[in-house]
Amino acid sequence: MHQVVITNCPNNEVAQRIAKKLVTEKLAACVNIVPNITSVYEWQGELQQDNEVMLIIKTKSSLFTQLKQKIEQLHPYDVAEIIALDIQQGNKLYLNWISDTVKD
Repeated sequence: MHQVVITNCPNNEVAQRIAKKLVTEKLAACVNIVPNITSVYEWQGELQQDNEVMLIIKTKSSLFTQLKQKIEQLHPYDVAEIIALDIQQGNKLYLNWISDTVKD
């Protein structure tokens, strides 16, 4: 099965470092870097609003644990957002490309 994994980064430098590492280590077939998102959330009892950079990561579900560990290793946040969404349907050729590109 394939997954889209989402994580937010504090800036473009961190986002690019994580994205490149995931792709070069074949934990992800593709990572979209989406700049200039605004996140509103509560942290330690305080309302926060930050500009962040979102990563949209395409991978296989069998690689999630390794991918999560790599993000946690590279990410500066105390609690990194790492959310995996199973891909229920998609372009078969694209999904095959993901499978062929990442680790077995």
